[in-house]
Amino acid sequence: MNGRPDRFEAFDEHEAHGPDAHGHDGRDGHGRGALEAHDGRDDQEEASEGSPWEDAPDERTDAGHRTDAGAAAHDGPGSPAGDGSAGPGDPGSPEHGGAAGQPGGPPRIPLPRSSVEDTGLPLPDPAPAPAPAPAPLVLDHRVLKSLLGAWALAACSAEETVAVEEHLGDCGSCADEALRLREAVGLLHPPESLDLDPTLRTRVLESCLDRRPPRIPVPGWAAPYDAETARLDALLQDIGGAEWHAPVRLRWFAADRPVSRRTTVAGVIAHLLSVDGLVATALGLEDPLGPAVPESADPATPEGRTEAYWRASHFPPTRAVRLPWREQSHHLVRTVSFAVEGASAGEAGTGSGGLTVAYGGFGLPLSDAMLDRAFECWVHAGDIAEAVDYPYEPPAPRHLHKMIDLAARMLPATLAGRRRAGLSEAPARHLVAAGAPGRSLRLEIEGSGGGEWMIPLDSPGAVGSAEREVAHVALDGVEFCRLAAGHVSPQEAAAGQDGDREAIRDVLFAAASLSRM
Repeated sequence: MNGRPDRFEAFDEHEAHGPDAHGHDGRDGHGRGALEAHDGRDDQEEASEGSPWEDAPDERTDAGHRTDAGAAAHDGPGSPAGDGSAGPGDPGSPEHGGAAGQPGGPPRIPLPRSSVEDTGLPLPDPAPAPAPAPAPLVLDHRVLKSLLGAWALAACSAEETVAVEEHLGDCGSCADEALRLREAVGLLHPPESLDLDPTLRTRVLESCLDRRPPRIPVPGWAAPYDAETARLDALLQDIGGAEWHAPVRLRWFAADRPVSRRTTVAGVIAHLLSVDGLVATALGLEDPLGPAVPESADPATPEGRTEAYWRASHFPPTRAVRLPWREQSHHLVRTVSFAVEGASAGEAGTGSGGLTVAYGGFGLPLSDAMLDRAFECWVHAGDIAEAVDYPYEPPAPRHLHKMIDLAARMLPATLAGRRRAGLSEAPARHLVAAGAPGRSLRLEIEGSGGGEWMIPLDSPGAVGSAEREVAHVALDGVEFCRLAAGHVSPQEAAAGQDGDREAIRDVLFAAASLSRM
């Protein structure tokens, strides 16, 4: 740059090649390159280049004389007469021994080229005339109407397209038909999302495993956790460093009231890491909390473990928490797979699947605990995706069905717990013995992964019975999961209801009570 911020300095080959053989570096005494020093323009001319749309400035010096560049521009190259030749007294004449573009040299502006007519050579042949446009096709109405389908699909030739479009300007019925056909063509090619199908990973793995079965398969009840942790890890790979500190609000229901806790994307992963530690300790793996747990924390509950992990960190969690969380999820899947080696995948209660994972106030079999961790991983992945504006799809239908089934199986015990806590407005009306049919609510889940479940209302040991059905509730599968996660209130859940209103209210509030931090 030459000190003027609004000008770009051209490449100076003298500076590029360095000093010459005589020790000169191509710069004059003022420290500027020789090309810049003799560029044929004075400083006043350079300053007059302010606006590209202004007229050419009056290239005159303060004394009223034109500059060299102005003279060349107005009088032509060479002499003042503009004939392109230098007079004997002109500094640009050869007798002065000047170089081109410098005092004493030939003119910098080249001479005009001579016309081909002055050379005596024959003139070139004229360019051939363009070929005449083909005559438009003359087709009757019946033929043109039969071409409308091909025209809508852009399958007509150029001549046919011209003929059809000219006809559409004159025939209203054909124009209406063409419009309907074009709209139908748009329906044949609906726009597709650029996001990967959530079932793509499952399909690829199934294809690979069909060709080469694994020596140690992953149990069917652990497959949803394996898939959801992999999907969340793919999301975390796509976000930037600053997005790890994006605010996220964790939401759940407690005592029939919505509760929330503000954290960050990294804080959510720390929460998943600490609660997954309940399953890790049940399997004999290392606890992510470590031995130093604050005395005020309750390491037996998900909320207590999360608060303990957050307090034990000297700084807020960062993207560094992703690696220990992902390694722990790998260890969990690998451990349960080895523990059920020899058993067919999907047999819950075999091997380590029969262990119980304590959640503080209740416990879950290991197979159900892995489904619970898969469900929470998906829910919190959606929270993260919403915070960073990232598209995220529900789980694969068969995995979603397992998660919904777990929530439906937990509803009877939750209903009984709410009655003991005085949160249920309708007490148990017809107590029955364990294993006997009792009053039931039909829970119908629509969409992918849905189904029907009969929920016993009066006793957790009773059996749901269609003969004793007193109410019917229908929800979409994702909507039911949002209700069970505490992301939508029972009053706002889009549910079709029929039958006993008190029973329906109790079941919806019990579903919301399944949520936790």
